[in-house]
Amino acid sequence: MTDSVTKSSVTTIYIPRDTTALAMGADLLATEIAAEAATRGETVEIIRNGSRGLFWLEPLVEVETASGRIAYGPVESKDIDSLFDQAFLTGETSHPLCQGLTEEIPYLKKQQRLTFARAGITDPVSLEHYQQLDGFNGLKKALQMDGQGIVDEVKTSGLRGRGGAAFPTGIKWQTVLDAKSTEARNGNQDQKYIVCNADEGDSGTFADRMVMEADPYMLIEGMTIAGLAAGADQGYIYLRSEYPVAHQILNEAIAKAEAAGFLGDNLLNSGKTFHLEVRLGAKAYICGEETSLLESLEGKRGMVRSKPPLPALVGLFGQPTIVNNVLSLAAIPYILSQGGQAYANYGMGRSLGTLPFQLAGNIKRGGLIELAFGVTLRELLEEYGGGTFSGQPMRAVQVGGPLCAYLPESQWDTPMEYESFQAIGAGLGHGGIVVFDNSVDMSEQARFSMEFCVAESCGKCTPCRIGSTRGVEVIDRIRNDDNRAANMELLEDLCETMIDGSLCAMGGMTPFPVQSAVKYFPEDFNQPKPAAKGSARS
Repeated sequence: MTDSVTKSSVTTIYIPRDTTALAMGADLLATEIAAEAATRGETVEIIRNGSRGLFWLEPLVEVETASGRIAYGPVESKDIDSLFDQAFLTGETSHPLCQGLTEEIPYLKKQQRLTFARAGITDPVSLEHYQQLDGFNGLKKALQMDGQGIVDEVKTSGLRGRGGAAFPTGIKWQTVLDAKSTEARNGNQDQKYIVCNADEGDSGTFADRMVMEADPYMLIEGMTIAGLAAGADQGYIYLRSEYPVAHQILNEAIAKAEAAGFLGDNLLNSGKTFHLEVRLGAKAYICGEETSLLESLEGKRGMVRSKPPLPALVGLFGQPTIVNNVLSLAAIPYILSQGGQAYANYGMGRSLGTLPFQLAGNIKRGGLIELAFGVTLRELLEEYGGGTFSGQPMRAVQVGGPLCAYLPESQWDTPMEYESFQAIGAGLGHGGIVVFDNSVDMSEQARFSMEFCVAESCGKCTPCRIGSTRGVEVIDRIRNDDNRAANMELLEDLCETMIDGSLCAMGGMTPFPVQSAVKYFPEDFNQPKPAAKGSARS
C-alpha cells in the first residue's frame, strides 16, 4: 500500500481533523500554516486527514516528499516560523520536532494495522482516496456472493464482537440470516436491520471515534456487507452524541456514498438495496448495552430488555437485527477483500485477528496501537506507552472500561486475548487501557466504580439500582474505619448479589473492579481516608 494519495506539483501538507488534534489547536494551526506559506510565496495544499493515533504528537503535521511523508509534532503556532526557516516543506529533518518518515516512527512501524490501515493517510471523506487504498473491494466481492457465502467468510475469520462480549460475529450473522421477520412470517416482504453501536462510552476508549473520523467509508462498507449477508436493507449508526466531529464526517461520507452508488436502492447497479442513517444517542452509558440501545433507537427511554428473546431474533422494531460494535463492522471490509483466512492468520487461540488497543490515563505516549491478539499488557505499557506521564512507577491498570478489573503488576505479563484475561478474572472490552501511578488510592477507585453505576444504571433491576447505592455507602464506612471488618464482609456479599442478580452487565460487572481492588490492593482499605467527593443518590 502506498502512503501517497495525491499527485500534485505543489507541496502537500497533512493536518488532522480528528477530535484530539482539534482539541490541541489543529484548526488554527492549519490556518496559520497556510497564511505563512502565502506570505513566503510558497504554494501548498493542506489536506485535513484523520489521525494516525499517535496522540502524544498531536497536532502531527506531515509533509509529502519524494521519499514519503515526513512528520513533525507536536506542532504549535509558535513553531511555524522555525519550521519554515528550516525548510520543512522540502522534508528537512533537522528541526527538533521532526519525527522522520511517518511510517518509520517505531510506535507506528511495529503495529499490525488491518482495520486502521488507512487511518491518518487519507482525507476521510474523499471517495477517491478510499478507493485508491482498496476501499469498497470487499463490497464488490460481497455483491457477487449470496448471504450464506458472506457469513461463511466471516465465520472463517474467527472475528468476535469487539464491543466487549466477544461473541462470534459469524454466529450472530447466521442467526439473523436464518431468522424470519414478522412481515415474512405473514407472507410479506422480509424486514431486518443492521445497527452499529457507536455509543463509545468506556473510559480510555477512542478507537470507535477514530474509525468514524479517520475512515468512515470503512464503517459504511462493513455495514453494507452486513446488510447483504443478513438480507437487511436498512442500517442505523447509533452515535454517541458527544462526538460532533464524527457526526459531521459520517453524514458527509454517507451523502457522498449515496451519490456514487455505494449506498441506496441500486448498489453499484446490482439491484440490491441498503440505506444508512446516523441517529444520535441519549448521553447515557447504559445505551451502550444492545437492548437499551434498541429501546433508545425506537424513541423510548433507554432501559435494558429481558433476554430471551435475543435481538438477533426480535430486535429493532421487533425484527431480526444485527447489533455490532464499530470495530466489529470495521473489520469486515478487510475480511471480504482479503479473505477470512487472511484475518484468522493473526492472533492466538480463539482470539483471532487484531485489536486496536488504546492507551490512556497516566501514560507518557497515549494513543492507538493495533496488534494481533497475544501481545502482553507490559509490552504495550513499556514499549509503546513509555511508562507514566508523571514519571512515577505504575501501580494499577484497568483494561476494558469501568466495569472491568484493576490489574496489579503481577498480571501485566498476561497475553492480551479473551481466554487468558478471563482466566484471571479480567476482561478486554474493546481494548481501552487506563494507567494509574503509585499515587492512586484504590479504595477511592472502588468507590468510583459503585458511584459510576449509581449514576448510569437504567434503574430497571433492584440489584443494580439499589446495590450500587448501598455499595458507595459501605465503601465510605470502610474508608472511615467504621466497623471495617464487618463492612468488608458486607461489601463482598453485596458484590456477589449484584453479579448474580443484575439484569445486564451494568450491575453484573460493576463489582469486578471493586473485588479486584480489594483483592490486589488490600492495604488501601485498611486505614482511614478523607471523605470522598460527592455522594450516591438514594
